[in-house]
Amino acid sequence: MERLQESLQLYINLLMTKLIACCGLDCAVCDARTATLRNDDELRKATAAKWQTLYNVPEIPYQTINCTGCLSPGIKFAHCDECAIRNCVKAKGYETCGQCADLESCDLLAEVIRHVPEALANLRQLN
Repeated sequence: MERLQESLQLYINLLMTKLIACCGLDCAVCDARTATLRNDDELRKATAAKWQTLYNVPEIPYQTINCTGCLSPGIKFAHCDECAIRNCVKAKGYETCGQCADLESCDLLAEVIRHVPEALANLRQLN
């Protein structure tokens, strides 16, 4: 029983300090979310430029950088509707990939983990 209480407290602490997306990314520190909450076009422009390079996308209009977080109510980044990871999680009835038995071997999640290894740690902590 004590172990269960400790696990529950760890989960609550994680949720209070981070906003974990379906894939394990922490929306609380995402520049798109920050730009949205602050209505900051300069940060939107910088984020668009950064993501174009990071994700090898030729053009991301800065005006599309609007998101309140993957699992939070409100506006989402344009890619969220077509995000294969998010759609997989929803189809399975999960909150995050952390609930899936294929977490460690998922091809969909592999690219996220390659760029942001902390995402896997976040998902593991949710279990």
